[in-house]
Amino acid sequence: MKISVIGTGYVGLVTGTCLAETGNEVLCIDIDANKVKQMQQGEVPIYEPYLDVLFERNIKASRLKFSTSLLEGLEHGEIIFLALPTPEDEDGSADLSYVLGVAKEIGKHIKNYKVIVDKSTVPVGTSDRVKAAIEKETDIDFDVVSNPEFLREGFAVDDFLKPERIVIGSSSEKATKLMQKLYKPFVRSGNPILIMDERSAELTKYAANSFLATKITFMNEVANFCEKVGADVDMVRIGMGSDSRIGKRFLFPGIGYGGSCFPKDVKALHKSGKDNNYDFEILNSVIKVNSAQKTILIPKILSYYNTDLKGKTFGVWGLAFKPETDDIREAPALYIIEELLKHGANINVFDPEAMPNVEKKLGDKINYTSNMYDTIKDVDALIICTEWSIFRTPKFNLLKERMKAPVIFDGRNLYDIKEVENEGFHYTSIGRKVATL
Repeated sequence: MKISVIGTGYVGLVTGTCLAETGNEVLCIDIDANKVKQMQQGEVPIYEPYLDVLFERNIKASRLKFSTSLLEGLEHGEIIFLALPTPEDEDGSADLSYVLGVAKEIGKHIKNYKVIVDKSTVPVGTSDRVKAAIEKETDIDFDVVSNPEFLREGFAVDDFLKPERIVIGSSSEKATKLMQKLYKPFVRSGNPILIMDERSAELTKYAANSFLATKITFMNEVANFCEKVGADVDMVRIGMGSDSRIGKRFLFPGIGYGGSCFPKDVKALHKSGKDNNYDFEILNSVIKVNSAQKTILIPKILSYYNTDLKGKTFGVWGLAFKPETDDIREAPALYIIEELLKHGANINVFDPEAMPNVEKKLGDKINYTSNMYDTIKDVDALIICTEWSIFRTPKFNLLKERMKAPVIFDGRNLYDIKEVENEGFHYTSIGRKVATL
């Protein structure tokens, strides 16, 4: 099949590359000429495990191509994916200006039947607005389908190629059959393609992300309460996760969720509720708690140093909002760094992938190091913000040699308390006892 993908951000590029992998002819469109040139030369503009392998293979096979021309995209694809940004607006709603702007251009230039697919995460009713924007400009027949993505950063390629489910929101039998044909190679193991109305499909994505964000946030609240009453959140987590109704996933406490999806989607669903005279009280609490959780380590650090951080140097391991990505959107590490800078601290940082993005944002406010052990040279303490695998088994003897003092503030609970205590560290984590020297 011939597919066009409008927008080559995280979702668009993964979608286009993976669809090409099953033999489709895919043309990806982006207005950024430099980015398009980079991709035409075989360079992947984002970090996502295994994406580079598929990207290179499908470019060589001429199944994956790139252009800046929307008209070329419209002419090429029988199915047109809209994978455009829907950034958070000032009031918390999703900004649909990119989506509706492209919809209007599609209406002006469409020449024959197309299936227009909303792949971006959009509020309930967006498919109706996209349809109206196109209809205003043309009499040509077309259909609008809602097909939300459920890609986890760091696992996106696997999630696309082997999805747990595919959601298609469509009231058109013709469009539904085309979408089922497109996705048939991805569900050979029997996982479902769920057909529903457009509004239900749109809400499914928001509801799923908001539920997961709520689960994370509840566990963070439990962890904070554990510290008050002397309980161990690891024991509580294991006890809870053993219940099949609850499950083990998303129960690990830490310094809050970040990224491009959870923060934006929770706020957008909350705002959408208000727009429809419904108050999501749970989501209001989730937003509030997560905001505070991002800097939950700061009071602990201030307490340890008697509120005086001026001239202190901290090493920070991890800048991305989660491991296996270079995405720093709403990353807790950035909030922690900003607070430390306000208190006059010096910061050394290391992240396997995200440092270039952080440098664009923070410039020379902090010191970027080439490896995790350079980060901790002569620091007063180490702060862990992202649970990259390489941070899980450090050389504690080398840490003690290089650090001014053996002090660790762990926002991801990477280490066994007794082990770190035996290594001679002061160790503060989330929802567990403090190991003291």
